[in-house]
Amino acid sequence: MENLREALPEIITDTLPGPKAKEMIERRSKVVPNAIRCGYPCVMERAAGAIIEDVDGNRFLDWVGGVGVLNVGHTHPELVEAVKKQSEKYFHGMFNIVTHEGYVELAEKLAALTPVKGDEKKVMFANSGAEADENAVKIAKSYTKRPNIIVFSGAFHGRTMLTMAMTAKKAYAVGMGPFPDGVYRAQYPYLYRKPEGMTDEAYLDECVESVKMVFENASPAEYVAAIVLEPLQGEGGFIPAPIEFVKALRKICDENGIMLVADEVQSGFCRTGKLFASEYWKEAGCEPDILATAKSIAGGVPLSAVIARTEIMDGVTPGTIGGTYGGNALACAAGIKVLEVIEKEHLVARSNEMGAKCFEKFNEWKEKYEVVGDVRGLGAMIGVEFVKDKETKEPNAALVSAVVAECAQNGLLVENAGIFGNVIRFLAPLVMTDAQLEKGFEIFENAIKKCM
Repeated sequence: MENLREALPEIITDTLPGPKAKEMIERRSKVVPNAIRCGYPCVMERAAGAIIEDVDGNRFLDWVGGVGVLNVGHTHPELVEAVKKQSEKYFHGMFNIVTHEGYVELAEKLAALTPVKGDEKKVMFANSGAEADENAVKIAKSYTKRPNIIVFSGAFHGRTMLTMAMTAKKAYAVGMGPFPDGVYRAQYPYLYRKPEGMTDEAYLDECVESVKMVFENASPAEYVAAIVLEPLQGEGGFIPAPIEFVKALRKICDENGIMLVADEVQSGFCRTGKLFASEYWKEAGCEPDILATAKSIAGGVPLSAVIARTEIMDGVTPGTIGGTYGGNALACAAGIKVLEVIEKEHLVARSNEMGAKCFEKFNEWKEKYEVVGDVRGLGAMIGVEFVKDKETKEPNAALVSAVVAECAQNGLLVENAGIFGNVIRFLAPLVMTDAQLEKGFEIFENAIKKCM
């Protein structure tokens, strides 16, 4: 596997998918619902670091990382060993029935590291990002004894009934209503697409005012349990929340007894140049009350977490949170090891280093190509927005689809995002080598030039 970890992408079959991959994709189509879509030609055989080798021997550079799950890379040797070691002791013990040390140890570590308000913190574990977000809302409601929440345009929070209601893009929820009541939406700052002629300051004021208008038009402030937002919107287009906007939300929450909830499902575990993106909030004096996280928490083993100060967590009615697999022993063993790897391999610094190289390269393209409209993000969580031309900023989803497909044909896996489907996101494993990063730039730029 070590040679794979250092390898560069290479396509050896005459066509993609190759013959074995084509056969597997055909098998998939017969037994997996079409609604679980996949347009990529890659069928995994093995993977290491940032490289996936498919069943035909083709090698792909993975800039999707399981959609933000693989910050420490595929099959990190220490992670593999930690899960193996735990598997020889026990797989599972439901935490309402038996206590196991892994849950407690990982909770201790996250409580010490997470930038939420308060000195004493507690942690609950679930299995997915949607579960973490839903439980964060349940915790806020139970603690405040209030029924409603405020979410934002561009938000993605999951596909459970509550999180589909919270999610802005209703393509993720076609035909699924009626949705839970008490979910109200305000305007998230999308600076690249602010009204023409408006200053950033005036636009941010308008976005803050949209939150206050929820109190007037939908739910009085005293009935709002939480304001939930992503520090850097993922599916919405990799749009960072301006810190002045977050400060204003913190002030509104403090004045009205509302919980500020950070959805760090995608942005956690070094992706943004900090362990959590909310650390930028904390530095500015506006940290959240509750933080939900998942994805890269356990390197690919299903796990998620909700962290808040003890007062909030202990204000929850017993029986309303928890679940069979939450804090599964194998997942907790992986989670503990992920934190060790992050520290040992300096992945916070690596995120900033990779991000700087990406910003430099992508901004070069912004100057060179009329179709590259905006480059934005934090650390190594970066979005490149494609337009038909810079003046009109008309979204160019067709070009993005073509670039994604062309990249895949040349051994680079990238994924789109954005409310218009016109953003390509960078979510590569932070253990990727410099040579792999440079090769990815080459394939990506060639695809842009070919598809323009």
